[in-house]
Amino acid sequence: MNHRTITLGICAMLATAAFAQKVESYTSTQQNGWEKQKVEVSRNISSKAIELNKNDKAQEVKGIGGCFNEMGWDALQILPAERQQEVINALFSPDGAAFDYCRMPLGANDFSLSYYSYDDTADDFGLQNFNISRDRYILIPYIKAAMKVNPSLRVWASPWTPPAWMKTNNHYASTPHDKYNGLPKERAIADKSTGFKMQDGYLSTYADYFVKFIDAYADEGIKISAVCPQNEPCSNQIFPSCKWRPEDLVYFVGRYLGPTFEKNNVDADIIFGTINTSDPNYVRTAMNDAYASKYVKGAGFQWDGKKTIPVIHEEYPDLMLMQTETECGDGHNSWDYAEYTWDLMRHYFVNGANSYHYWNMILPRPGVSPWGWNQNSMVTIDKATKEVTFNPEYYLMKQLSHNVRTGAYRLNTPADSDMIAFENPDGSVAVIMGNRTDNENPVEFALDGKNYSTVLRPHSFTSILIK
Repeated sequence: MNHRTITLGICAMLATAAFAQKVESYTSTQQNGWEKQKVEVSRNISSKAIELNKNDKAQEVKGIGGCFNEMGWDALQILPAERQQEVINALFSPDGAAFDYCRMPLGANDFSLSYYSYDDTADDFGLQNFNISRDRYILIPYIKAAMKVNPSLRVWASPWTPPAWMKTNNHYASTPHDKYNGLPKERAIADKSTGFKMQDGYLSTYADYFVKFIDAYADEGIKISAVCPQNEPCSNQIFPSCKWRPEDLVYFVGRYLGPTFEKNNVDADIIFGTINTSDPNYVRTAMNDAYASKYVKGAGFQWDGKKTIPVIHEEYPDLMLMQTETECGDGHNSWDYAEYTWDLMRHYFVNGANSYHYWNMILPRPGVSPWGWNQNSMVTIDKATKEVTFNPEYYLMKQLSHNVRTGAYRLNTPADSDMIAFENPDGSVAVIMGNRTDNENPVEFALDGKNYSTVLRPHSFTSILIK
């Protein structure tokens, strides 16, 4: 063998090595939640291929996860310890959904087991009776079980309601009724009013309440990385809630919550949300206020907020945006609803969302809240049979979160493509695609001079991770 032959052989091996790369692909269908998918890789770029460009970057991904709720942990406790761990692993381990940025309620929410706050002593302006004792038995073990599997997990929080004595109707709910825990009917708050008592003593005490919560959780080994001052401030509800006029919530953030965080050196971001109105003026009120805008690090959106996020992203392109809660569904956990959630997921990311959060990770079957709404969850547990079901939206979320890491950047994709793509911090690229038709759908995309092709099954979600 002469030197020329050896040289050509080495060049051929180097060329092969340069072309070879690891490609992982999985598809999810109603029949099979997680199955390997075949992908063809070629140097021949198809004229039909969607061009992906690593230099055509959009927003950075800050994290993906769900919400820790009391009913979820309560349902999980019915299982043997080994099975409990399997469920936690499925949600938080690198082999599972790998959630790394999750939400929790600050006090009672609509999937708590009952009403409560961290200080239910009326007019306790010094918060002498503040405590998180209840959480030590329910939410904190839930969060710590997740942190044990994923030590990098971050947590953010939002209240559904202040303590009842801080509200104009002295009740956890905005429009209480007799079906909720047998409590008597009370007069509903007028639609345009604020449910919080907008007086200095209450406002300053409520700001201190947030600080005490963050400090108490830090003492438990759980850092709260961010807070939204109110869940769905645009709605009166029969479950724990509190409506705020935008100017009042902005006043609280700018004159009380922000300065109190600053004074106490609180290392947690204030995210203006969670906004549930289609009117962008709600967020504009905060961004145009000299006091509040100093402290607001981002805005969070859910429900009708999906109509607001495109406008806010265009007007404030550098503002960090969160999708704070998927829409809840009706408890049927159907494939059709997973396809609807996929459409929402694409909508939020294409319009600038930096993080994406599912609602209930775990619920009993049926997933009925104390106030009577049956809702979807990623995992359902039958308390009678101890059967665990991973629902379609679990696999949809896994397609995203299993492949996309915090610190990734979204890559721009054509508006008419049913895909989203990301470049991870390690340089790997994740492409997630949907096929909501009754037919197979051949798809091709080009990246770094290579052509990737696969056939999407009818009614499927598919991810391709290129390392």
